[in-house]
Amino acid sequence: MEKFFTRLAGRISYWAGSPLAFVACVGFVVLWLASGPVFGFSDTWQLIINTSTTIITFLMVFLIQNTQNRDSAALHAKIDELIRVSKARNKFIGIEHLTESELEEIRKTCERAAARADNLAGDETD
Repeated sequence: MEKFFTRLAGRISYWAGSPLAFVACVGFVVLWLASGPVFGFSDTWQLIINTSTTIITFLMVFLIQNTQNRDSAALHAKIDELIRVSKARNKFIGIEHLTESELEEIRKTCERAAARADNLAGDETD
């Protein structure tokens, strides 16, 4: 079931981000608007677009979040492997599990180190 959902979520997310999907949605809205006079712009006519877009949005949130979670996990695994096999500090492996404030402190430390390295490199070129 997990493999099926993964493939399904990936395919739907990919399709939902395509120009064809956008054109199909615009077409649906245009068709709905064009049908307004036929249905007298009734409450039922309005309910059709509201209900359909709400249901689609509700389902797409879960599919897109699943795809994004997998992509993020894969990216973290790749970066962790690059850190592991390089001269980078292994303490950076798994930092995505830290709190926001802990991550902010690491980011500031890295920025200060980069600024020091830039200053040293600038001194060498003068």
